[in-house]
Amino acid sequence: MQLPRTPSFRLDGRTALVFGASSGIGLGAAMALAEAGAHVICAARGAERLEEAAAAIHEAGFDAEALVLDIADIDAVKTAISALDRLDVMVNSAGTARHAPALETSPEDFDAVSMVNWKAAHFAAQASASKMIAGGRGGSIITISSQMAHVGGIDRAVYSASKHAVEGMTKSMAIEWGGEGVRVNTICPTFIRTPLTEPTFNDPARVAWIRDKIKLGRVGEIEDIMGAVLFLASDASALVTGASLLVDGGWTAG
Repeated sequence: MQLPRTPSFRLDGRTALVFGASSGIGLGAAMALAEAGAHVICAARGAERLEEAAAAIHEAGFDAEALVLDIADIDAVKTAISALDRLDVMVNSAGTARHAPALETSPEDFDAVSMVNWKAAHFAAQASASKMIAGGRGGSIITISSQMAHVGGIDRAVYSASKHAVEGMTKSMAIEWGGEGVRVNTICPTFIRTPLTEPTFNDPARVAWIRDKIKLGRVGEIEDIMGAVLFLASDASALVTGASLLVDGGWTAG
């Protein structure tokens, strides 16, 4: 009897680009891909923290470099991606939030959130897919979305809308690019403890609300997202596209 074999989670010989790689979920994604053998290009706006992150991954014995790049600069992103020797995986962890009651949303906040979370995400995926298709090997595009892409939330009308848009965008791109071997998926985390979310976790009432919603009874850590990134980047998910991988501790289950 010939037994089936588990597809490899290894990424040796592949190149991965990670936006938002200087901290938080983006840094975790970069480390997960590097540990699996990929050459990781860490991209973010701020040079100092980005270079420190890439250097730390390199010093840990893995292959990483820094690329100072603002995902909201659509022309610069297109130029940078087209100049890469190859691209097999793109993870977009860049994002922003300006939470406020819907009655108090300003046009400026609406535009700022939509620009980074939706518009920039669209064109980063577009440039990445173009590079992957030109290379003839296909690839994996992963956008860090949110559990709020599947539910609503108080003070989160604009943020939730931007993430709902990413989900629709992802499904459409998966349909268009599937024939070229380009897979397009999202990861939808719950509240993850990062430097950006620390103010939320300093509020005992908000922490109690979060823990009540998360059925597993704890908030998320960066490590909780790393396995999901590796799965969607690797051959282990070769038949997965147009999907949302919910890493929410059961928040959206009901």
